[in-house]
Amino acid sequence: MTTLTFAPEPPDGDLAADLLGRYFRELDSRFPDGFDAARTVAAPSAELVPPYGTFLIARLDGRPVGCGAVRLLDDVTAEIKRMWIDPAARGHGVGRGMLAALEGAARSLGAKTARLDTSAHLAEAIGLYRSAGFVEIPAYNDNEYAAHWLEKPLG
Repeated sequence: MTTLTFAPEPPDGDLAADLLGRYFRELDSRFPDGFDAARTVAAPSAELVPPYGTFLIARLDGRPVGCGAVRLLDDVTAEIKRMWIDPAARGHGVGRGMLAALEGAARSLGAKTARLDTSAHLAEAIGLYRSAGFVEIPAYNDNEYAAHWLEKPLG
């Protein structure tokens, strides 16, 4: 039986750095002009710990296979950041589970709405977000890699 868990970890720890490095390398290989994390909308580590946010690690049978973060933008709006699932773990519900865990973390921080941005080059991510109830909204930040800004009420 496969066990899938999601648990908070320090956003500035070695495990987070490893997973985020893998995520950034994947983006660099998929984006036509590459990817530079320094040119994105930052999410400082201090914003990814309670009471302002959370950084989660997904584990499949105890093995780290993904990460994601949520941070408060204001008292009622949270932003989902840096969600990534190892390609070898995709297709097993890890992404959907991570998204649900991040939404739950946003609710526990008091958020009523979740927002996120994503690139046009990440079709599978866009499909996941839309199937989970996120809808397009006007741009709420100036992330040069984003082509889609989405939002979902957390009811």
